[in-house]
Amino acid sequence: MNDAPLHDNRPDDTRQSRPRVALFITCLADLYRPSVGFAAIRLLEAAGCTVEVPRAQTCCGQPAYNSGDRATARALAEGLITSLAGYDYVVAPSGSCAGMIRRHMPALFEQDPDQRSRAEALAAKTWELTSFLVDVMGFAGLDLTLPVRATYHDSCAGLRELGVKAQPRALLAKVAGLDLVEMAEPEICCGFGGTFCVKYPDISARMTGDKTADIAATGAELLLAGDLGCLLNMAGKLSREGKPVAVRHIAEVLAGMTTGLPPIGGPRG
Repeated sequence: MNDAPLHDNRPDDTRQSRPRVALFITCLADLYRPSVGFAAIRLLEAAGCTVEVPRAQTCCGQPAYNSGDRATARALAEGLITSLAGYDYVVAPSGSCAGMIRRHMPALFEQDPDQRSRAEALAAKTWELTSFLVDVMGFAGLDLTLPVRATYHDSCAGLRELGVKAQPRALLAKVAGLDLVEMAEPEICCGFGGTFCVKYPDISARMTGDKTADIAATGAELLLAGDLGCLLNMAGKLSREGKPVAVRHIAEVLAGMTTGLPPIGGPRG
């Protein structure tokens, strides 16, 4: 696969018109798969953005929010509102985190009109990565080749909260040699669901087993998705079942960053 260029050689006066984007790196990318962040930066820069990674950013607060701990979720949201202010856009390689900021964060401040207004401003400029690339930047992808049979899982939050469905497929269609084979039920939850898999492990395990059976039925060598939580969950189940399917975040493929980078859950080195 060809590596995409990272440098912008346009004149300075043109470069200054690039939208200033804050990359919301997400906890899972930070702790488990930093390559997703680097891939997102490569794609955003190639699409014509100036990208920064605000050092003060924290968790989006979704685990606390889903567990009913509104006080913790609100405290995290206040910090994010401050750390992500001043950017043209905020982009996350995760429909789950982007969905939390865009759809749920403003409701945390129903009793605080000023802070709610700031939360709504943040929500309005927050996007999931593939949606931002296609819907905002009109990005057509990089000149890449990857001869592989792949399938794609639609993560619940990205699909149902943000309408992310066609965008990742449009970008994958630009990768020469990549044969995308759809699952019978690509929109069915993989069983992760954040805290759901901890609260209801038996139900979660059954759902994940149904999902890996659907994946295997496609004959795909590669499983892709846009949320690391789903990918970690499915990669673990596929490994335990001995199914030979590599698992990657879509950003890694779109950015041409698969050579030398083991798949999620795969052996290192």
